Amino acid sequence: MPPLFAIPFPAIDPVAVALGPITIKWYALAYIVGLVGGWYYARRLVASDSLWGVVRRPKLSDVDDLIVWVALGVVLGGRIGYVLFYNLPMYLDDPAEILAIRNGGMSFHGGFLGAIFALLLFARMRGLNGYTMLDLAAVVTPIGLFFGRIANFVNGELWGRPAPDFPYAVVFPTGGEVPRYPSQLFEAGAEGLLLFVVMALAVRRFGFRKPGLIGGIFVLGYAVTRTFCEFFREPDPQLGFLFGGDVGALGGGITMGMLLCLPMAVVGLTYIVLAARGVTRPRNPEIEIQAEAGQI
Repeated sequence: MPPLFAIPFPAIDPVAVALGPITIKWYALAYIVGLVGGWYYARRLVASDSLWGVVRRPKLSDVDDLIVWVALGVVLGGRIGYVLFYNLPMYLDDPAEILAIRNGGMSFHGGFLGAIFALLLFARMRGLNGYTMLDLAAVVTPIGLFFGRIANFVNGELWGRPAPDFPYAVVFPTGGEVPRYPSQLFEAGAEGLLLFVVMALAVRRFGFRKPGLIGGIFVLGYAVTRTFCEFFREPDPQLGFLFGGDVGALGGGITMGMLLCLPMAVVGLTYIVLAARGVTRPRNPEIEIQAEAGQI
């Protein structure tokens, strides 16, 4: 029997839309809403003259094209990252499973690297500032993170560590009868809502006039919020705790998610410092202004 004060997991159908043989799951819908929401917000940011200064900004048509590049980068990078970081031995034994995305398995850190690669390649092909494109993506990314974590909760996956004394603990169908932290909702709040507010305030204060600054704030902010949430999230069963092993909340176990956030924090802080010192600013502002006006 489940503990007296645990909240039963709500019976939510993982399939959001079903039209005959065609089904769309909440997780896929979260990706779609996140990408479309990010695209809409990015267009609004690009259209705001006060945010850009002398830095060349992308055209609205560039934003329309970029959504496809980012979507491919996120999906491919997320899958490759999960294979490499979280379950490599299994996929080496059965390589065909790498393509079975329907069975789940996506890594944010892998999707993050895939999106960066897509953004930089796109910027190079369009003659745009790579740092600026990363900054633009950083402001809108929390939208996708929020909906993605909500979808994790709906699917009853990536649940939290045991929380027998937490008044809002949830008994997940695949987590046994142990009440657990709803860590997916913690991540939706921290990595999604909180980081969205932080990025919105940052871009309002600094704009995109210091390439790399906004992106650095996001990378550092995500590393901090994800690390915090990892204290409540149950490690992947095939990995467990990489160091330590206390299974209690806020215990002493180091997870793969924490480990991957460490270089993110270093990179984010580095780019904040470089951007603040003007290292990443355009070397020839006059050329940037001419490019903005379409004269070159």
